[in-house]
Amino acid sequence: MLREFKRPQKLMGNAFEITVVTDDEKTAQHHIGAAIEEIRRIEKLLTTFDEESQTNLINQNAGIQPVKVDWEVFDLIERSLRISNITDGYFDISYGGIDKSFWNFDREMKQLPDPELIKKHLKLVNYKNILLNRENQTVFLKEKGMRIGFGGIGKGYAAEMTKRLLQKRGVISGIVNASGDLTTWGNQADGKPWTIGIADPENAKQPFSYMNITDMAIATSGNYEKFVVINGKKYSHTINPKTGIPVSGVKSVTIFCPNAEIADAMATPVSIMGIDSALNMVNQINHLECIIIDDQDKIYSSQNINLK
Repeated sequence: MLREFKRPQKLMGNAFEITVVTDDEKTAQHHIGAAIEEIRRIEKLLTTFDEESQTNLINQNAGIQPVKVDWEVFDLIERSLRISNITDGYFDISYGGIDKSFWNFDREMKQLPDPELIKKHLKLVNYKNILLNRENQTVFLKEKGMRIGFGGIGKGYAAEMTKRLLQKRGVISGIVNASGDLTTWGNQADGKPWTIGIADPENAKQPFSYMNITDMAIATSGNYEKFVVINGKKYSHTINPKTGIPVSGVKSVTIFCPNAEIADAMATPVSIMGIDSALNMVNQINHLECIIIDDQDKIYSSQNINLK
């Protein structure tokens, strides 16, 4: 008889949970073990916390020389640049220069960072200065001090790769949940589609809507988990790469897409670019849908979404 087996695991600094549907616990644990190893492997490639990682080598050589990387890293950067193009730069992996140094959302922040300093660092944020050379398999950051980071796409990429690995191993259905960014395939053990709750920003434990999905990934970007309040205004942990200032006005964005990497990458720009522009963009992209909730709890959705 088919059953669902799950295992939570802290990976990439996030709470992951792997679910596989199979009829045997021992087999399930083998599959889940392989999935965890795959996520650890990706974390090693992409992390900025390890001096030796390829991401750090690229950053350390910014303005100095191109760095030869694995094809996997090269291709991920190339896809990231494509998303930057589509989103008019609202998704930008070179945001690393303004990330942690100014905005620390540990509730200790009492004031906004110095705008002049932010301006100086913003000069380093420009995806067009990430130069790829396919022939030599190299990545070069044009300006000294530039930094890339995969915070906006890494979890989704890991979820997508893990799903593919499990499918290759013959797992007929399951879920890879990367701390709320999740990808599903097949059906539940009882044959029904997976049911996903869309979180209510005012009450993250209480979904405001449910959707049946299969072979679909979902990513959520919300300001209800990490934010600071300065002078009575709430600033979310999602930073606009064009201004260096966190986003306000949008409470949460949920993206639906068959590919987890794209879902993850799109959640940030959709929450930054303004509701009309975001809906307009999403409506032009095949197989991409979104739900946006603004600060007044008004719900907007792209044209193919039917909320029940």
